[in-house]
Amino acid sequence: GLSGSGKSTLAYETEKRLTEIGKTCYVLDGDNLRFGLNKDLGFSPEDRKENIRRTAEVARLFNEAGLIVIASLISPFIDDRMMAKEIIGDSCFKEIHISTSIEVCEQRDPKGLYKKARKGEIPDFTGISSPYEPPLEPDMLIDLGAASLDDAVNSILDYMVREGIIDI
Repeated sequence: GLSGSGKSTLAYETEKRLTEIGKTCYVLDGDNLRFGLNKDLGFSPEDRKENIRRTAEVARLFNEAGLIVIASLISPFIDDRMMAKEIIGDSCFKEIHISTSIEVCEQRDPKGLYKKARKGEIPDFTGISSPYEPPLEPDMLIDLGAASLDDAVNSILDYMVREGIIDI
């Protein structure tokens, strides 16, 4: 999903609920990764691809250690998401598209990024000056402009039970 769509909020609330039922999990948040592991990357298509590749490699390692990994990132290109799926593996990679509209994201604009992007102060800003390719067939679609956070988390947990990822 786009910046401000609610990805991180949903990821951390899902992690909290999974932890409460005894599941070991970890959130790989795009913003946090860019402070450390990916701090040398910008927002060009090549850097975005490398950001996704590194994150997928870390997710795969954490999965192999037995953790449920929730990756919360802006991943604007279909090819990059398919690369991540190849790295992580079909059985572990589940794509949840946070489809909150750009209008809602701009109204929220928690970091003031849309205003800066509209003024041309941020180049390659997803949804404004850089494209976003929505998933063609995501495993789940959640609009956090319409659904409550609690309902969205419940939908994810229900999906995980149905798919045999967790048992409750």
